[in-house]
Amino acid sequence: MKRALLWVMAAFYVLAGINHFVQPGAYLPMMPPYLPWHLALVYLSGVAEVGLGIAVVIPAWRKAAAWGLILMLIAIFPANLHIAMHDVPLFGNTEGFGIWNWVRLPFQAVLIAWAWWYTRD
Repeated sequence: MKRALLWVMAAFYVLAGINHFVQPGAYLPMMPPYLPWHLALVYLSGVAEVGLGIAVVIPAWRKAAAWGLILMLIAIFPANLHIAMHDVPLFGNTEGFGIWNWVRLPFQAVLIAWAWWYTRD
């Protein structure tokens, strides 16, 4: 089961990362105004997701990639908090998702725990 979930996790990050290049405009509203270079950061996070998603399935790189995913998830948390605090409309919607923005915040901890599982032997 752990191996199957590894592949699911890897696919999740690779596909999400690719989407940063296919639909970069969808991610721009997520960017807190205090961060510079919004488009560059969208692309950088896409590169990180694709790269780490691939690296995590390579046994020699798995632990480092899993730690990289954890650090990436921590780094993007302010954007998720910004979305919740300002009810930012995403993916072309005219309104934010309200309470669901707050519900998704703890899911970051689940994603971190999932990646952390692969830092262990």
